[in-house]
Amino acid sequence: MKLNDVVESMLDQNRQELDKVMNHREAMDKEYQDISSAAMTQWVPTDEINGFKVRPGIYTQNGASEMPGCVNFTIYSLNATACTLLLYHRKEHEPYAEIPIPNEYRIGKVWAICVFGLNVEDFEYAYRMDGPYDPSKGLLFDKNKIILDPYAKAVVGQRKWGGDKREVGSYHARVVKNNFRWDTSKFPNTPMEDTIIYEMHVRGFTKDPSSDVTYPGTFAGIIEKIPYLKKLGVTAVELMPIMEFDEVANGHSYQGKRLYEYWGYNTVAFYAPNTSYAASAEYNREGRELKEMIQLLKQNGIEVILDVVFNHTAEGNDNGPFISFRGLDNNVWYMLTADGHYYNFSGCGNTFNCNHPVVQQYIVDCLRYWVTQYHVDGFRFDLASILGRDENGKPMENPPLLKRMAFDPILGNVKLIAEAWDAGGLYQVGSFPAYNRWAEWNGKYRDTMRDFLKGNFWSAPEAAERITGSMDLYYGVYRGYTSSVNFLTCHDGYTLYDLYAYNQKHNDANGWDNSDGSNDNRSWNCGAEGETSDPAILSLRFQMMRNAITVLMCSRGTPMILAGDEFGNTQFGNNNSYCQDNEISWLDWKLLKKNKAFFEFYRSMIAFRKRHHVITRDLPLARCGLPKITVCTENPDDHNIQPETKTLGVMFAGYDEGKKRDDVVYLVINPYWEPVSIRMPALPEGKSWGTAVNTAGAEGERFLKESVYLTKPIVDMQARSVAVFTMLEKE
Repeated sequence: MKLNDVVESMLDQNRQELDKVMNHREAMDKEYQDISSAAMTQWVPTDEINGFKVRPGIYTQNGASEMPGCVNFTIYSLNATACTLLLYHRKEHEPYAEIPIPNEYRIGKVWAICVFGLNVEDFEYAYRMDGPYDPSKGLLFDKNKIILDPYAKAVVGQRKWGGDKREVGSYHARVVKNNFRWDTSKFPNTPMEDTIIYEMHVRGFTKDPSSDVTYPGTFAGIIEKIPYLKKLGVTAVELMPIMEFDEVANGHSYQGKRLYEYWGYNTVAFYAPNTSYAASAEYNREGRELKEMIQLLKQNGIEVILDVVFNHTAEGNDNGPFISFRGLDNNVWYMLTADGHYYNFSGCGNTFNCNHPVVQQYIVDCLRYWVTQYHVDGFRFDLASILGRDENGKPMENPPLLKRMAFDPILGNVKLIAEAWDAGGLYQVGSFPAYNRWAEWNGKYRDTMRDFLKGNFWSAPEAAERITGSMDLYYGVYRGYTSSVNFLTCHDGYTLYDLYAYNQKHNDANGWDNSDGSNDNRSWNCGAEGETSDPAILSLRFQMMRNAITVLMCSRGTPMILAGDEFGNTQFGNNNSYCQDNEISWLDWKLLKKNKAFFEFYRSMIAFRKRHHVITRDLPLARCGLPKITVCTENPDDHNIQPETKTLGVMFAGYDEGKKRDDVVYLVINPYWEPVSIRMPALPEGKSWGTAVNTAGAEGERFLKESVYLTKPIVDMQARSVAVFTMLEKE
């Protein structure tokens, strides 16, 4: 299958622009532009070390970057006593040159050197650092260890997914030419209340042959699916980690199947994109395909949010490898106990020391880099509660890092989304230090609505809070309705189909005797565990799935959906597929055709939400006099929601100034296993109710493009069903 003609044309145009840039020196990277013309006239070597002409470099420009006639290398360490630059020929494991950086090339704690005569396309680089060794104080300097530049823009040896990678602990970096020209005229800048997030894994989204793309498992594969994403109606894609990670690290085999660090939550280099996600080699232009993807998504109205992992690194626990931070300043970059061991609030062996001034600066610089160089629209922070702990691991009342990100000028318009808990037991949903700026994954929405929708008693009062925007959680330092990211499923847990196909997790393929993954799933198999041919059970499962997406799209707050849920993708009951680079985690696009009716219902609910702004925000008071939000039982006059309440009604009303009319949406949920009769709320003279959605209706009658007038005030709802009504003018 060829790329969509429109997308192909846009790609060609982008690449032509790139070629022009590469042939014109005046379009040099901003890094060059920062150098004054006066300084450039004096850009000549002053010394010679081991046959290389050198001079002091630029101390404020971290990492490695090409300069007029030379390459600048800058690195810092608070405790190191010596630094040596290593140069390698491509794909070689032994350096062809070692350049000890003179102490006089050091200012404060920063070494900076310019090396002349280097062709950036002909070498790779790394460092060795020397300094004190005292594990009890967290000092682990070893002059024999190879250290990856923490500001590396590209990591070599990672190009082939699952291939023979460099030995862990001997990573090299590459200098990247930044020659991409952005078209900034079509940035969506979608308000949070209008955002619909689609969480995806770059590889898993198109890796299965059923995806029918030319470049499966890559950024280019996503480009090929842009028409699909537009048809679905999402406004943002949230990419699971794309910063360079090593999928073969910690990998193992189980029952003859190779298992990987598939999800990517063990970062090797925070400034470098994962090169195995590019369709072709991008020597010294790493990130080009990613930038093309981001630009084309933006041009089609879709923002890009990155899932970032600043709570820990791939260096692991006390027995982990030396990659970068451990060999630079172990006791600065990580939270350590009094005897020099690692705190493990991440559950992954170490914890990033986020509120140390050096680490804080690094994280902010990194986020700025992805915003300025890749034009990303937002970040979702994995285990974000760690970002609010002090150097001893204690939660802080006013964490400087979180506050700094909230008020940083360059990050001023990007979406900041916290996973407001960590593996150390800190759960901050509704209490995260938000500074009227952060949004959160609302884990309480997920848990409560899973319970309520499967018919559990005792959930109705909290369900009403969650549907109406969780204002019991988000006030004060929050931004109200724009603070809650509502979701029922995400990468970590069941898919939507599996939520109603399995009572128990089935993670045996992970090789841990089914001991991994959460046991708190709040799922229901509808009468049979796993796959079944029983038409009644299958019918009920899809009705439960329709209930779920209907309620999610009719809830205040920003909805997030998991890629593949829209056509009933399954992970066969695996709720922790972190290591499964196979059919368990890859989307099965054949299900799009098989479950076409469900897909059409799903995308129709997204479109319904977009049409009715009264769901997403407080509008001016409705001219008809209805209150902005009404919550009731099956009796519209009964607003006393009790734990045992079986039927829940939520009505949003307001005046839509754009459409010059009142907008009224009435959501009714009957999760009970018996039918119920509901009485419709009274409407002013000249108004009538119309049915827009009935999840228990026959095919073709579940979602109605035009609401159908009700002929009586009593509506009979089927068991385990959801209905949505809108206010109409009387016929």
